Amino acid sequence: MYKIMLADDEGIVIDSLKFIIDRNFEGLCEIESAKTGRSVIELAESFKPDIAFMDIQMPGINGIEAMKEIKRFNSNIIFIVMSAYDKFDYAKEAIGLGVMEYLNKPFTREMIVKVLERAMDRISREREKRSRELLIREKIETVTPVIESGFIYSVLFQENYAGDAEKYKELLSIDEEYGYMLVVAAGADEEEGLSNPVGTGIRLQDRYGKLREIIKLRLNCVTGPLLSNKIICFTPVSENIVEYERRIAIIEKCEQLRQELNEKTGEMFRIGIGGIEAIPSLPNSYRQALEALKFSKQGVAHAKDLPVGCSYEPDYPIDIEKKLFLAVENGDTYLTGDYSGQFFNWMERTYPDRLTDIKLKCLEFVLWAERLAYLAGGMMYVFTYRTDYLPTVTGFKDLKETRRWFLNKMTEAASNVTHKKEERVGSMVSEAKHFIEKNFSRDISLDDVANSVDVSPYYFTRMFKEETGETFVEFLTRVRINRAKELIRDPHIAIGEIGQSVGYFDPNYFSRIFKKNVGLTPTEFRLSVHTSDNKNT
Repeated sequence: MYKIMLADDEGIVIDSLKFIIDRNFEGLCEIESAKTGRSVIELAESFKPDIAFMDIQMPGINGIEAMKEIKRFNSNIIFIVMSAYDKFDYAKEAIGLGVMEYLNKPFTREMIVKVLERAMDRISREREKRSRELLIREKIETVTPVIESGFIYSVLFQENYAGDAEKYKELLSIDEEYGYMLVVAAGADEEEGLSNPVGTGIRLQDRYGKLREIIKLRLNCVTGPLLSNKIICFTPVSENIVEYERRIAIIEKCEQLRQELNEKTGEMFRIGIGGIEAIPSLPNSYRQALEALKFSKQGVAHAKDLPVGCSYEPDYPIDIEKKLFLAVENGDTYLTGDYSGQFFNWMERTYPDRLTDIKLKCLEFVLWAERLAYLAGGMMYVFTYRTDYLPTVTGFKDLKETRRWFLNKMTEAASNVTHKKEERVGSMVSEAKHFIEKNFSRDISLDDVANSVDVSPYYFTRMFKEETGETFVEFLTRVRINRAKELIRDPHIAIGEIGQSVGYFDPNYFSRIFKKNVGLTPTEFRLSVHTSDNKNT
């Protein structure tokens, strides 16, 4: 249905328009009319028309002023202006009001039908557009909580977090490079025995949607799921700086949120706030928020106000330090070398005469980077591995030598994160191949081979295929068939005996497998080999 308002002080004009519309658009239109400027405005406010035929000259408030007033509360209305020929220039004052058409009086049926069809088409397209937008918005509203929960889970569990962070930023339209975590917990301090987090979480489960809505309205943050009695959130910010006033503003916002949650749920809430971190380092902010939560008792606590974490001298490049160790963890040798150089440049520039302190810092960083490499897996820790580190570092005469050793060791640690894993996999596969080649004549299974290299069958299957391009069965079969082809050349060994010697104890099965892989049965292959040998002699 289309709502059409007719505004003209001449009754004959209104009657004519009604007749034309009813005859040509039967059942599609709801029509109302008014004859004065004031009554037109009042009608428009109550009727809310889609289309309005407006005369310029009406008693009291003229058509131009009426349209201006109507536009204030109905911005989507389509105006069709009607004017006598000598008033047409005056009608052009309405050009900024979204008038779709100007009609000169007297008008014809064809003119009215044509302009109404255009107006209805525009309205239909707008309605379709709004419907699509609402559908998309509805889908986004449904999907967004799932994406936000995924982002929070990735921070908590840190599985491939650095790689996932950029994808989540794109999906959630996060442009900022920094942010902080906060933990909203229901219940009093658990250590005092006043709260059962599981019971509280169960009570709040049905109200999670409302809790999420309140949190997002107050903080405009990424909001995670309800985990036991806690909701973990992330707020993006553009700078890695929290001035005192800004920190107080954050705490006050969280206090207002806490009070609102208390009032609307009947539970007692606490909030712990972590420090600002680069997005790839948000797990650090989360740990700080958890520590702050311990101090929050029945209120709000910010990690910056508490003995949580470490504070640094004003000029210390903590951002570079964090990026450096993140690069090491990711096995990125290029970025590790770059950030190591930047950090050393800061030390050299800030403390040019403190060679001993610079050496100690380099040693500290190298030991920590190597610890990350060991934790990444693929390397065996040897207690005496670093025997020469201390005498080597203390023996450096200048910054140039120290810098070279520092950069080499840091990039070596990053390289070990990935390469040692690859070497370990390669070694495992080599051992497995050797085991198969040595034991193929027995009835060996996947479990036997995986056990021989001390890994689970599931992991072994994936790694073996990635490294060799073959499955365990394909490789074992190839080894057995190749050995069978060698033995078949000896005419004195029976085919059945050959099958058993390569691990196939059923002669028929051996024959089928052999033909599947070679294209000939064992007997046909032996005949072809002997025929070829006779021709050559």
